[in-house]
Amino acid sequence: MWEQVQQTVKYIQEKTNFTPEYGVILGSGLGSFTDDIAIEFTLPYDEIPNFPVSTVEGHKGALVFGTIGTKKVVAMQGRFHFYEGYDMKQVTFPVRVMKYLGVQKLVVSNASGGVKDSYHVGSIVLIKDHINMMPEHPLRGKNEERFGPRFLNMSEPYSRAMISKAKEIAKDLNIEVQDGVYLGLQGPTFETISEYRMVKILGADCVGMSTVPEVIVARHMDMETFGISVITDMGNEDNIETVSHAEVLEAARKAEPHVRNLIKELIKSY
Repeated sequence: MWEQVQQTVKYIQEKTNFTPEYGVILGSGLGSFTDDIAIEFTLPYDEIPNFPVSTVEGHKGALVFGTIGTKKVVAMQGRFHFYEGYDMKQVTFPVRVMKYLGVQKLVVSNASGGVKDSYHVGSIVLIKDHINMMPEHPLRGKNEERFGPRFLNMSEPYSRAMISKAKEIAKDLNIEVQDGVYLGLQGPTFETISEYRMVKILGADCVGMSTVPEVIVARHMDMETFGISVITDMGNEDNIETVSHAEVLEAARKAEPHVRNLIKELIKSY
């Protein structure tokens, strides 16, 4: 893994000569955030050594390099999921690469199903914590000390300072946000009614199929991490029968302008 990461970093540095401070991972329906970046370089995943290739509709598949304000940014237009058949080392490989390109702060977005009573389709949630119920852990196996410690303290997976700043920005922009706990499941099926009930009983507010592995690996390498989720369906008996990936993408698309503004201003000011 170490050698692969260094090989990939060397290739990207030779292609771009670019040192980003921020990394951004764009979730379902949120790919047009790159329109807010003054783009300098774009590298398709299939041209990057050791990179997987995204197979999911709504995930385009490229690394985008540029600036937002005065901040240098690299954005993943499309992420990799465990349910696509990749192992967790592949899913989180781009986060390792980002770190060695220079990234110190990681912003991760996703679409999720909500179970909290105050949520509705389109709610924007600042992730304050997560519950990991994925069947494979990204740090399982021999630990590479050059990446981070064997036993990782996860008391603050999502930066409290970044959450606080995002709330200030949301208030200034008149964007309604809530915070919540995200629960990560394997997918790719949407949850059953009983599974949604389980999510709520376990103390989570929303559930999805991504984010948790990337955040664990980012924290393993001491990156400051911020997570934001768009509620694209509610896990209750009133609408669960109609949930589809197309509806998830449509709900994310409607919320996207607010999410884009929030992330853009956070990067510019933090």
